[in-house]
Parts: sequence; C-alpha cells; structure tokens
Amino acid sequence: MQLTVILMEPEHPGNTGAIARAMKNFDCNKLLLIHPAFKKDNEELRNRAKWANDVIDHARIIKSLNTTTLKKLRKDFDYLIATTAKIGRDYNIPRSPITPGQLAERLCEIKKGSKTRIGLLVGRESAGLTNAEIAGCDFVVTIPTSKTYGTMNISHATTIILYEIFKKTSEENLISHISPISAREKEQILKILDAQLKKMEFATAEKRETQRMVWKKLISKGFLSKREAYALMGFLKKIK
Repeated sequence: MQLTVILMEPEHPGNTGAIARAMKNFDCNKLLLIHPAFKKDNEELRNRAKWANDVIDHARIIKSLNTTTLKKLRKDFDYLIATTAKIGRDYNIPRSPITPGQLAERLCEIKKGSKTRIGLLVGRESAGLTNAEIAGCDFVVTIPTSKTYGTMNISHATTIILYEIFKKTSEENLISHISPISAREKEQILKILDAQLKKMEFATAEKRETQRMVWKKLISKGFLSKREAYALMGFLKKIK
C-alpha cells in the first residue's frame, strides 16, 4: 500500500509541519500540498517539522487549484479518501462516513507489498473540503468528537487517522494474500452498473443518480478483491 497525505490549500505552515512530524512517527513519507499559502523554506514550517524535514523536502506541490485538479488526483490514486468533521445524515450519501478505526480495518486487508495507491485528502483549516471535493472522493472518514465542539485542528485529526492506520497495519495481517481491485477495475464495474441503470425505470434522473452514488460508495468502501469484483460484474451483467 502506498499512502499519501494530501493537504488541500494549507494555510498555516505550523500545521503542515506538525502533520509532517506525525507522518514520520507513523512511517508515512508521501506528502502532497495543493496550492499552499507558503513555500517549503518557511521557517515556521521547518521548525514544527523538527526531524521530519525530509518529508517536507520530498513533498510534491500542485501550485494552483482548478476544476481539473481533482480529476487528476482521481487518476493518480486507486482510492481517494476525504476527511471531514461535517457529516451528513443517511440521505446525504457523499458525507456518510466511516471512523478512522474502520478505515484502518479496510486498509489492513490490502496485501503487504501491494502498490495500491491511497490518497488521504485533508481539508482546509478554515473551511474544510467542499461538497464537490467530497463527492469526487471514494468515501469519507471522520473522527467521533464532542457534539459541543466537534471540529479538530487538521494536524491533530491527521495524527489520529495515521495512528489508527499504523496500529492496525502493523499487526500481523492474516489475509495479506488478498489485494484490492485497482481504480481501473472499479471503473469497469461502474460502467457495467451505468449500463444496467440506463435500462431501469426511475421516477426522475436524480433517483437514478442517487442509486449510482450509493453503489459507488459501497464498492469503494468494500475494497473488493479481484474474485469479489468479477463475481459482482457477472451478477450485474445478468440483471434484466
């Protein structure tokens, strides 16, 4: 598994430095900054990173943010996971979350040594991720917090998520021979699903799209094995 922490328009260099330090603590060394408000040589960034300045040195930077940025990320990663403190109710499918512990359980199913590319997308300090950005991800992870003050600092939140992943994936992996499907195979399932949905009658186009969104999230959250994926594709093709 190749895990990359992606920071969306980071505003405060201290937070990014703290995230780099947490990444080093938990053996994560891939960092991507999208339209940061500071440069790599920022003094506060370097001071907060401490012994993790090599993470900053090797961090990738996307200097601008536009409508094609998220599409590019979708091509760069097999699974793109959004983080948010603002969860939705059952009807708000894109914001229907899992916990860091549940995420770690799913990632633990990935075969050791696998090149599956995972992107953990962390939102802005001031406003988090937009609805469109969240909808463009495979699914959402959120940290259970107090109802009176639920929003965490992004460096604290990222640290908790990385800790849960490290704790679980560092344990003996009893199903390490199983590797999840890639982005290409996910797209193949969705193509078959789209073809079948077009044949079905729905009251409105919105209801058809809701069905597609639900199935997309289920398929992504499941981290399907190749055997499961081909069984699902075979089943979908048989639906009349």
